[in-house]
Amino acid sequence: MRAFIFPGQGSQSVGMGAALAAASPAAREVFGEVDEALGQNMFRIMTEGPADALQLTENAQPAIMANAIATLAVLEKEGGIRLADKADYVAGHSLGEYSALRAAQSFDLATTARLLKLRGRAMQAAVPVGEGAMAALLGADLDKARTIAGAAVDAILAEGGAELVCTVANDNDPSQVVISGHRAAVEKAVALAKELGAKRAVLLPVSAPFHCPLMADAATAMEAALLDATLSAPLVPVYCNVDAAPIADPGAIRVALVQQVTGMVRWRESVLAMAAAGVTEFVEFGGKVLAPMVKRIAPDVEAVSVVTMDDVEALLSKI
Repeated sequence: MRAFIFPGQGSQSVGMGAALAAASPAAREVFGEVDEALGQNMFRIMTEGPADALQLTENAQPAIMANAIATLAVLEKEGGIRLADKADYVAGHSLGEYSALRAAQSFDLATTARLLKLRGRAMQAAVPVGEGAMAALLGADLDKARTIAGAAVDAILAEGGAELVCTVANDNDPSQVVISGHRAAVEKAVALAKELGAKRAVLLPVSAPFHCPLMADAATAMEAALLDATLSAPLVPVYCNVDAAPIADPGAIRVALVQQVTGMVRWRESVLAMAAAGVTEFVEFGGKVLAPMVKRIAPDVEAVSVVTMDDVEALLSKI
């Protein structure tokens, strides 16, 4: 069995999509449709920058999706492959869940691009710049990360400070968990991390504290947007971030996407669940982030990243 998987924020870089577009009409079509849907030249930002424009959450999210879907479009349109024939499940990391849903034809491309543009804006607006933060805890599993986050909140309270938010945002793999919340609490967690058993803690260069309760206003905005969006049953089930379980009902998908904004990305559990369901091959489209995570989670499965035309041709030769 095979799963097609799609990366989240952090996989963007200036130049993304340029070589693919130069080589493939199918890729150019995707990038053009995204530009039209957003009313901006997203492809120029992707390929030429500047980097700070691409880093903006409202640009990074649709850009990452566009790059992933363009890569898949090359496989499907020029390779003559149908997702429903070659994948048993799809899944994505955070915004990648939207890419997965587009790949499985739950959303059309224009709707996906507009939803992600809104999602990025809403997440950025939910917390004033500088008040939130995220940090990666390396060499820490989920339980250890929860202990560190809780200890940070307790320490601030013991010092006479207010009760702040610091919680697990992404359970990425057995050795990498990301925490999110108020900047003071996250910085305290970073300071305590080694003492409490993590190998290292690193503040992440993000502009908002994603996947934590501080994103409540963004969740409200996405709930309204998703109610207005046309959403069909996916061609294959989608493993959703919040439940680490497959769903195919459009109503359930809407609920999961809203919960995802403030909830933890259960990527490690999702991969384990897919492997337990019989998936032996994971194919990441448009990035090189998830495949290494998959191998750390489930060493016995095969995991490949498909980014270039050569990668597409290599995949076509074996599926």
